[in-house]
Amino acid sequence: MEYKRLKLPLGIQTFEKLRKDGNVYVDKTQYLVNLIDNGSIYFLSRPRRFGKSLAVTTFDSLFSGDKELFKGLYAEEFLNRVDFEPSPVIRLDMSKITTHQGIEVIEAELKYITIDLANRMGIEVPKKLSSGAVFRSLITNTALKENKKVVILIDEYDKPYTDFVNDPVMANKVRNLLRDYYVQIKANDEYIRFVFITGISKFAKFGVFSTLNTLTDISMMPEYAGICGYSEEEIIRCFPDYLDETAQSMNISTQELIDRMRHYYNGFSFDWNVETRLYNPHSTLSFFRKKMFFNFWINTGKSKMIAEYMIDRNLTVEEFRNFPVSFDFVDNPDDMDVSPPQGFLYQSGYLTLRPGINDDLSLDYPNTETLNAMSELITQK
Repeated sequence: MEYKRLKLPLGIQTFEKLRKDGNVYVDKTQYLVNLIDNGSIYFLSRPRRFGKSLAVTTFDSLFSGDKELFKGLYAEEFLNRVDFEPSPVIRLDMSKITTHQGIEVIEAELKYITIDLANRMGIEVPKKLSSGAVFRSLITNTALKENKKVVILIDEYDKPYTDFVNDPVMANKVRNLLRDYYVQIKANDEYIRFVFITGISKFAKFGVFSTLNTLTDISMMPEYAGICGYSEEEIIRCFPDYLDETAQSMNISTQELIDRMRHYYNGFSFDWNVETRLYNPHSTLSFFRKKMFFNFWINTGKSKMIAEYMIDRNLTVEEFRNFPVSFDFVDNPDDMDVSPPQGFLYQSGYLTLRPGINDDLSLDYPNTETLNAMSELITQK
């Protein structure tokens, strides 16, 4: 049989499309099965373009019971359990909401994506109530119609809020709107089987965190550090053809290529033990596609916003080299405009964890790509 190389999944954020179209998939389903087996309400913070959406859509396919998609993966065993039953899935992507036309448009779009999902699921919801009331109706009516508890998956929950990181007044309006929406999860707990929420930062004043007392934040838990992103071992195991091909195009050995990639793209750490080091998937796949070292990730958007964020606060690139932090530095009890910048920059992916002094932690730039790009942003602004 002729060998057919799997394609690079660059730009693909949907698990079903990735699997059906013959793309490389780095199997992360063991993490997802472990989450289902050990709890029911989770939050994951990761930078943009790091695989959050892929994790969300994988959960969607998993709870929907699409066995064909999971053949040969860790989760295949989960779907073959005698007690497995599919669940109705409510999946919302808040990155689709347009935010530049005012709070009324944001409210209208939040309501629209909820009604649109209800229509696609065949669920009746009231059209003239607030977005929060529509969301409540979607949860309860889905559970009652299917006679099953629902799964709620919310991707980029904070995107409409973080779009206003440099506009505190508007950010406050958006936060209040989203809080009224997300509190429906707690209010309708009896109808819910499982909740998985992703975003960049965990802001305590969002109703979802202050009311969901049983929510588990896995963002810095060592056992889930690798749920998104690629480890070096995963790249070597899953992309051997692309490593060899890229090395040949650069006239270097594959090992030398790996060493250079490690310096330029590796270094993201998301666990308080600072043991797991990861590559950003977008940068890695773009590098294999272009076969050149370039600042791929930081040029995909938001760079202007981050530059303005640092300049407005008189922050410099150098002050975050070996920056000491406590273990709770990512907790954001207040609004963005008064929260310490190191937590936001870390969760946005511009800084990463390093071992500190006396068992503490420190922050620094994860790799050459991020350091170079940040320096250019500040000097060019």
